[in-house]
Amino acid sequence: MSDRAYQLFEEQQKERGIDLAQVKERLKALKVETPSWGYADQGTRFKTFQKVGVPRNTFEKLEDAAQVHKFTGVCPTVAVHIPWDKVSDYSALKAHAESLGIGIGAVNPNLFQDDDYMLGSVTNSNPAIRRKATEHLLECVEIARTVGSKDLSLWFADGTNYPGQADIRKRVVWMYECLKEMYDAMDDDMRMLIEYKFYEPAFYHTDLADWGMAFNMANKLGPKAEVLVDTGHHPMGTNIEHIVAYLLGEKKLGGFHFNSRKYGDDDLIVGSINPYELFLIFYQILDAERDADPGVAANAARIAYMIDQSHNIEEKIPAMIRSVLNVQTQLAKALLINFDELREAQERQDVLAAENAVRSAFECDVTPLLRAVREEMGVPADPMKAYLASGYAEKIAARGKGGASW
Repeated sequence: MSDRAYQLFEEQQKERGIDLAQVKERLKALKVETPSWGYADQGTRFKTFQKVGVPRNTFEKLEDAAQVHKFTGVCPTVAVHIPWDKVSDYSALKAHAESLGIGIGAVNPNLFQDDDYMLGSVTNSNPAIRRKATEHLLECVEIARTVGSKDLSLWFADGTNYPGQADIRKRVVWMYECLKEMYDAMDDDMRMLIEYKFYEPAFYHTDLADWGMAFNMANKLGPKAEVLVDTGHHPMGTNIEHIVAYLLGEKKLGGFHFNSRKYGDDDLIVGSINPYELFLIFYQILDAERDADPGVAANAARIAYMIDQSHNIEEKIPAMIRSVLNVQTQLAKALLINFDELREAQERQDVLAAENAVRSAFECDVTPLLRAVREEMGVPADPMKAYLASGYAEKIAARGKGGASW
């Protein structure tokens, strides 16, 4: 991309009333957390596909994640999942991450892959199983403390398949009791991010089925608990950006698990199916950053942007880079919204002008902007091309097949 292309872009945005210096600084501040499990072998209900070069352990997962940060400059932390990423020495894991120029991000408990949890973990009618689940939650608090993580990300597969299978109201009480014990064990600067999902693997009811249930649970627990929005965990047609706006208004939006879906929880690369939705989510966040209520603005500023995807048929590192670049692109477009123009149109009740103020930003080609930002950050202008030419993929091929999987 020539300097002339950027100059033309700069001139166009100046005409639209956009301060590109502020836009570039906001893009440089973006931080996207990648998941350790996204580098592992994954598959569907039918098969897990093994690929050459997949990490064989958590230490190698961190090495691959460091490559994504190296070429994008915006992925300084990696989420871990316990026990998928269980190690004997978490201090050593933290030190290894730091030696690679990254850190450990959110700690994710696993309460869905133990035989004891077939009928529920924190909502199981058996108190011994609820105790086991709670002890695992407390274990993850200690792991977070050791690795320096401030976020504990919780998703529960708990639910039922048939009417009458269990007492739904009692399960709510049991979940609260377990989470309250975990909440009380957390440091004051830690956050509990509560995720929801309306179906699967439970097909009749899920104990945390939607944002309202997660929001209510977070409110009952206290200020350290917030809602995590997974963009794939909604029924078809759900207005996710509306949910985002509502949670921001309530100062309870903790973070995102970014992915994309066409039908159900497809876990596809974020922005690959409906990029406009991702853009509109960022529109609501940027709008909240300008809110007159300092609490709303502060909530918008502390959101954890995390990726949660199942790369089944794709090469792992390129797929993660593509995910990150898609997030960058839609944030860049949302930053080109002229909010003064938008406010004026809203106040005039000019429907078409207000819609145009939003849509016209989405239609901008931000390629010159992103190349310029990356060059100023000291990372390749084309991260994907640079990674593919780096030789890293050929290097890790020596790992062979049979790497870690979830």
